[in-house]
Amino acid sequence: MDGGFVVFEHVQKSYDGQTLVVKDLNLDIGKGEFLTMLGPSGSGKTTCLMMLAGFEQATHGEIRLDGKNINDVPPHKRGIGMVFQNYALFPHMTVGENLSFPLEVRGMTKAERETRVKRALDMVQMGAFINRRPAQLSGGQQQRIALARALVFDPKLVLMDEPLGALDKQLREHMQFEIKALHERLGITVVYVTHDQGEALTMSDRIAVFNDGRIQQLASPSALYEQPENSFVASFIGENNALPGILEKLDGNNAIIRLHNGEAIDATAVNVRQVGQDTTVSIRPERVEFKPELMPSGAHTVEAEVMDVVYMGDILRTRLKVAGSDDFVMKCRNTIGQTRLSPGQKIRIGWHPQDARALDPV
Repeated sequence: MDGGFVVFEHVQKSYDGQTLVVKDLNLDIGKGEFLTMLGPSGSGKTTCLMMLAGFEQATHGEIRLDGKNINDVPPHKRGIGMVFQNYALFPHMTVGENLSFPLEVRGMTKAERETRVKRALDMVQMGAFINRRPAQLSGGQQQRIALARALVFDPKLVLMDEPLGALDKQLREHMQFEIKALHERLGITVVYVTHDQGEALTMSDRIAVFNDGRIQQLASPSALYEQPENSFVASFIGENNALPGILEKLDGNNAIIRLHNGEAIDATAVNVRQVGQDTTVSIRPERVEFKPELMPSGAHTVEAEVMDVVYMGDILRTRLKVAGSDDFVMKCRNTIGQTRLSPGQKIRIGWHPQDARALDPV
């Protein structure tokens, strides 16, 4: 991937001239990259996508595509394909006509249009549906057609705004893998917007986590999950345990945290540097263990009380009371001979110190 195929430089957006919905966005997206903008509603991610598409104008800053400033370029001249959640297919047109329309607008000959339409439908395995109308297709089939229409004119860039939000869970997961495989096969650049963290982790080369108009962290899916840089990212990406405490001692990045029940634990200091500072220790539920023989070397252990156990098929999700917090979660694989815990049972749990990250207070 080359750097700087899409560039946001000091981009801001305000709708009323006072409140900034997007605050000083700086972002480089590489050619051929699959980048996801992830965040809660109102975090600014969709506004960024709309500015890139040309449907919204940046209040300040510059947006470049392949080295060219596109701030004043109208949407239809940007060479960008778009896929929306509601498909946006013309109901009175057949599938073939829906795909042919953007090519007709670009002045292509009938023969060229027919070639491109066939190729795009074959990409999404929908060639047999060329003469059907959208109403005769399922939701998943309509989404494939919408994707084919975005690809039919060989765009430089494809933008996807919550494209799978209207599909049921099983189909949504199937389409995630289909879109990712298509991206890898074609080598196109994709900017994808979603609030679904699982979707982002599954599909992306990198994820930009948005909150309050800013990127909180930009990293690969594994880095975001394993090394969150602040409490918002830790809580937004995957399930997370957060134990409040105070930074008692600091030696480089090795910290001693005094929890609110008086117990001291080891952690990696991430964005807390001042002794005496409030902090939140982040620990992923699957990194917690209660069997002594499975404890990692150098594990720190604390006492816990079992609150409840939920059977989830592949895992057993156990809610525990730990250091005064009664919503601490431990996830164990559902294996043969797995010890079944009971509410009220007292156990000792442990985790490796490197899996505990001292972050800003929640």
